[in-house]
Amino acid sequence: MDDLKKHLKILQELGFEDIFFEKEITKGMDLKEKEKIMEELNKTIQECKKCDLYKERKQAVLGEGNLNARLMFIGEAPGGDEDRLGRPFVGRAGKLLTRLIEAAGYKREDFYISNVCKCRPPGNRTPTPWEMEACFPYLQKQIEVINPKVLCLLGATAARAFLGRNVAITKERGSIISWNDRLLYLTYHPAYVLRNQSAEITLFEDIKKAIQLAYES
Repeated sequence: MDDLKKHLKILQELGFEDIFFEKEITKGMDLKEKEKIMEELNKTIQECKKCDLYKERKQAVLGEGNLNARLMFIGEAPGGDEDRLGRPFVGRAGKLLTRLIEAAGYKREDFYISNVCKCRPPGNRTPTPWEMEACFPYLQKQIEVINPKVLCLLGATAARAFLGRNVAITKERGSIISWNDRLLYLTYHPAYVLRNQSAEITLFEDIKKAIQLAYES
């Protein structure tokens, strides 16, 4: 496809202004084209200075997993382990997420895992609305390239980034919401479950439901 129009003119010279991949384009992308675009996107976020989070990061964390995934798991931001290793969900919360995915009969590598913010907020604080807004276009590019059916939003912060409002996750978890021809599935962040272990079975059931939704024809 002319190298996907030269990777959409290298993501419009890496400025991204108003790039939205049309569904018919993303459906026609092969894996190599997707990998090229993700490589360019990763280079861009490593140099990003749209907000002040770049000042204290060790590295930005794009995401990882199956670029043809039917399901994406999306959290709020990298933590200390992620910032150090450059991979999403590799700390205690990530290990819990991986264990629950495997308990559901799948592998972490079957899906794509990312965060709304690509840089670690100092002290692992919650990202500000401005920080999420600055970073959200990068996540949009990932979603359009991967083209999943379901986005499983882990925690209130991730849900807020998509819905544009405060989310009471204890009341709204399990909600299924249409968004840009996709489905959002709201659930707890694994870090919440580490602090509230009685919620683990609920998170597990939600993960199974999100997977089921993703693979329904």
